[in-house]
Amino acid sequence: MLEKFQVVVIGGGPAGYVCAIRLAQLGLKTACIESRGSLGGTCLNVGCIPSKNLLNLSDNYHKAKNLSKLGIEVGEVKLNLEKMMKNKDKAVTILTKGVEFLFKKNKVSYFKGIGSFKSANKISILDIKNKETLIEAEKTVICTGSLPVSLPGIKFDEKIIVSSTGALTLQSVPKKMVIVGGGYIGLEMGSVWSRLGAEVHVVEFLENITPGMDKEISVEFMKILKKQGINFHMETKVEGIKKNSKGATVNTVGKNGKNSSLECEVVLISVGRRPNTDKLNLNTIGIELDEKKRIKTNKNFQTNISNIYAIGDVIQGPMLAHKAEDEGIAVAENIAGQSGHVNYDTIPGVVYTTPEVATVGKTEEQLKKLNKEYKVGKFSFMANSRAKAIDEAEGFVKILADQKTDKVLGAHIIGPHAGELIAEIGIAMEFGASAEDIARTCHAHPTFSEAVKEAALSVDKRAIHS
Repeated sequence: MLEKFQVVVIGGGPAGYVCAIRLAQLGLKTACIESRGSLGGTCLNVGCIPSKNLLNLSDNYHKAKNLSKLGIEVGEVKLNLEKMMKNKDKAVTILTKGVEFLFKKNKVSYFKGIGSFKSANKISILDIKNKETLIEAEKTVICTGSLPVSLPGIKFDEKIIVSSTGALTLQSVPKKMVIVGGGYIGLEMGSVWSRLGAEVHVVEFLENITPGMDKEISVEFMKILKKQGINFHMETKVEGIKKNSKGATVNTVGKNGKNSSLECEVVLISVGRRPNTDKLNLNTIGIELDEKKRIKTNKNFQTNISNIYAIGDVIQGPMLAHKAEDEGIAVAENIAGQSGHVNYDTIPGVVYTTPEVATVGKTEEQLKKLNKEYKVGKFSFMANSRAKAIDEAEGFVKILADQKTDKVLGAHIIGPHAGELIAEIGIAMEFGASAEDIARTCHAHPTFSEAVKEAALSVDKRAIHS
């Protein structure tokens, strides 16, 4: 007899492990299948967590090299990349083991292997030794995440031509690094290796970096990164990449049609990700996909097969760990007969560079496209006491509010701790708050959050400190 589960979750990343834990909390017999051999998915293993560790350490290294300017005299600052990488790996191990502990605590059955469908109710698990285990599921949740996309005809070797995964495990600092794509991941990795000593060049096909972000923020962001030494080649297309004895040659063509090339030791291709569904055997059960090979779902995350659900990077929406986590909780509650819900209008996005960039809600460009009347409030960190006191005063807060009702429609921050500050505005939007509600809320002094309050005051042109 096959072991039977009320719900089987295929994928142990942020969507999957959160979903499995919530299902178990709700009293359902739950199993989770993960092929990687450790829980946490791309985020914990080769994404969010290791990259944030290196962003923090590289920033500390950069600051330590410049402490004498602040009156702190230190000896020679040296980089020990091997030790830095071990620190990163330690952080990953602690967190992935922590998720395993949570599975045990919540009595989630954990299977290591590749999960695929034999039928709508029968799941195959193929372990590392090619041994197959079959289990039965009343309901199944697909959340197998995503994989990095390369350019046509170019394969990752994760040494010279690397994805974000390879960029996290380089054994030495490249003298020169070319990043194809000016999105969140590419700019974060570019910041890391630039601070550690690499000459970094970003090649972006579009007019602005961080496509989809509020344009004013994007323009300011690029100015700051240029000052930090990162080189940009905008409106430029990569025609080909050829490896050679010293690394690689990246051939490009600019908007004027001029061909040029960049010689480098490492090329990071960061042009997006695709759903990781190839090994699920979806054809067998007839799961419907959209034109981008994402799994089609209804508002309750159900596929066209009524007992099979999908969440996270395999469905429509931003490929973000926190979006996936919220969907994991929502689908678990729906399966248990509750009313799970995700508000996609208040999902924040953060770039963890220095300074950070954070966004939630609508951009100015989106509001114009919707013909929505709005007003803008802005406040510079140059006028924020805390930011000036610690010499981190680059950037500003921008709040967009409805012209008639004053309801907050979106906010965009570039500056210190932007990723933390955006949560205040996310909560305000979730409760339908007005800019005046934020403006009339007392903020501690001196804090970075005062810039949020001043931007809210600025919506009605009554900022005090600017």
